Amino acid sequence: MYAVRLHAFGPAGNLVYEEVADPEPGPGQVRVAVRAAGVHLVDTVLRAGKYGGGPIPVPDLPTIPGREVAGIVDAAGPETDPALVGRRVVAHLGMAPGGYAELAVRDAAAIHEIPDGLGFGEAVAMIGTGRTTMGILDVAEIRADDVVLVTAAAGGVGALLVQAAVRAGATVVGLAGGAAKTHRVLGLGAAHAVDYTAPGWPEAVRAALGDQEVTLALDGVGGDLGRQTLELLGVGGRLVLFGWADAAGGPTRLTTEDLYARGITAAVAVGPRVLKRPGGLRGLEERALAAAASGALTPLVQSFPLKDAAAAHTALETRATVGKVVLVP
Repeated sequence: MYAVRLHAFGPAGNLVYEEVADPEPGPGQVRVAVRAAGVHLVDTVLRAGKYGGGPIPVPDLPTIPGREVAGIVDAAGPETDPALVGRRVVAHLGMAPGGYAELAVRDAAAIHEIPDGLGFGEAVAMIGTGRTTMGILDVAEIRADDVVLVTAAAGGVGALLVQAAVRAGATVVGLAGGAAKTHRVLGLGAAHAVDYTAPGWPEAVRAALGDQEVTLALDGVGGDLGRQTLELLGVGGRLVLFGWADAAGGPTRLTTEDLYARGITAAVAVGPRVLKRPGGLRGLEERALAAAASGALTPLVQSFPLKDAAAAHTALETRATVGKVVLVP
């Protein structure tokens, strides 16, 4: 099979498209002929060899990156139901990478059948990004009277959060970079979309809202943008954090003084909180796939050929993508 491998940590150009041996499913496992492989921001950090302190360790080299795949089962290992062969499935690979490839192996107990009408790209978007979104929504508890501010609203998670907040009846303000992305956010149903690359963008948010105040901020960007987002919260507002981009300058800065000053609350929706949730992660995956299948949420998907994984990483790191980035063999 062909796969993308990393032989040395560093820039995106270190990702190499090459021929490798086919993986074989072991007991209780299936092999998936991959039709779509998800690309995550964490993949870019692991590729650079800089990731530390998180739940996913820096891999041993050489490695095939990627932990989200959708495709068709083409082989079943020993002690595995042979009837699974031919099924359309999607799976998160967990701690073991191997998604950027034409074939991937996963435990049969960890796969999900793809609902009818849902494409491979959409399914792979929901198994990871959608799963994360479900966890964020559980923490956020969006109400119809909320004014919700979503950072990176044209991204994979952000676009889903916008849609969920709109469905809850909230007033939604989406932050995105550039006119094309803000236009896309409005198309998702947001009442307002603001270009955060423009000088003075917080004033643009205030002007758009008039006498309304932000009651809930959903921040997955961090850095100065995250800090400015926090400062837009009204008295008693809620801040839900779900990550940050290294390019933005690290996690959003806040102290207990920020909480006391306006009576706001802050919660982290990812990391240990979601990994240790009762019942595990499978329930979030099932809910995410069901939401997409029913049309309640529609993931935005931007595809790259598998051989162009380096270009996909570069685009993701420079915020030149819309929605979930997917590699197609």
